[in-house]
Amino acid sequence: MAGIALGLHGGCGTLERSLQSEADWAESREHIALALRAGWKILSSGGTALDAVQATVVMMEDSPHFNAGHGAALTARAEHELDAAIMDGNNLAAGAVCMVRRVRNPIEAARAVLDGATAVLLAGDAADEFAASVGVSMVDPSYFTTQRRIDALLLLQQLAQTGAFVPATEAEKHGTVGAVARDANGHLAAATSTGGFNNKPPGRIGDSPIIGAGTYAHDGICAVSCTGQGEIFIRRVAAYDLAARMQYGGQSLQDAANTLVFDTLASHKIGAGMVTLGATGNPFAPYNTLGMYRGWITTEGDMTVATHAELHNIGKA
Repeated sequence: MAGIALGLHGGCGTLERSLQSEADWAESREHIALALRAGWKILSSGGTALDAVQATVVMMEDSPHFNAGHGAALTARAEHELDAAIMDGNNLAAGAVCMVRRVRNPIEAARAVLDGATAVLLAGDAADEFAASVGVSMVDPSYFTTQRRIDALLLLQQLAQTGAFVPATEAEKHGTVGAVARDANGHLAAATSTGGFNNKPPGRIGDSPIIGAGTYAHDGICAVSCTGQGEIFIRRVAAYDLAARMQYGGQSLQDAANTLVFDTLASHKIGAGMVTLGATGNPFAPYNTLGMYRGWITTEGDMTVATHAELHNIGKA
């Protein structure tokens, strides 16, 4: 028996510890735990991996601590363009949306695309219209905006106007949330959602909604959700590369993920991370940055959450 398991990431763009109060870090960890519990409740009651990753990501989209849904990054025009994808490892069904502006929880729109079975990826106004037509909750775009994102955008644009070159932090460059799960029937699923990066060009689409680049799941092999500079993940087809290394190259989940994060992707001088799960065993979440919001519940039901190197063991889920 493979055993149910669940893992998530909230992006490898974690701030330096000194840039937030300990209360903020504690709240971030609590929101990670709440997201894990939402998915675990489904898995532990016999629900599907697909439903579990969706529920987990919805919770992170609703939290201002992550760059997805409420609290998402702003484009250079000070607008939100949100992307999300979800994939069922049981039958390779997938659904994704990109450049949505009014869907409260983009992962729900991606799931509606999957369930509709007539497309894999819908974009822009058409994706918003589709989501509204099937009853997905819609909001005014201002719902997504937080003061932190406004301040970050203004700072980046002011620096650009002065010609000052200040290397952007990982938190300024990108951010993503994602989840992977294995249910009681051994089926795998993955889901990813993002607001992109601060001051991104309007119309830019990263790896998160691209099946095989930022999101992938295949029963018997792995489920993976990626975080980092999306352009490189697309060019490397990173999510599918993980599965291919395992299926055709015979690598273990840990070896394949470590090679991708610390060798292949790191060779492009980018921050990178992922949360992964195999056909058996527990989630694995490597990253090559200062930190990565992450958490998992093992097959024994033990919960762990983290933002930086230190792991916080919560106990039983």
